[in-house]
Amino acid sequence: MSFQAYLDTIEDKTGLTPRQLIDIAKEKGLDGPDVKAGAILEWLKADYDLGRGHGMALVHVIKKGPKIDAKHVGSTGTHRDESDVLWLDGKATKP
Repeated sequence: MSFQAYLDTIEDKTGLTPRQLIDIAKEKGLDGPDVKAGAILEWLKADYDLGRGHGMALVHVIKKGPKIDAKHVGSTGTHRDESDVLWLDGKATKP
């Protein structure tokens, strides 16, 4: 599953765009450099019942932003994507 597909599925499951979830994480102080992935995963599981795979996709954008390694673009690997920048503003607005 591509990173973008993980984010799109999260939106379907929670009703929130990735950007909205990032904003909530910031409000909770979960975007700081010292915050471990486990703390973010616990929050996502408790509040949104998201599992580890989907949670780790959000951990990435919360901690590192929407840019992913270009090696995933056009590859045949598990996390192949069309672009090295993930769309965070919801499926309905994706260009």
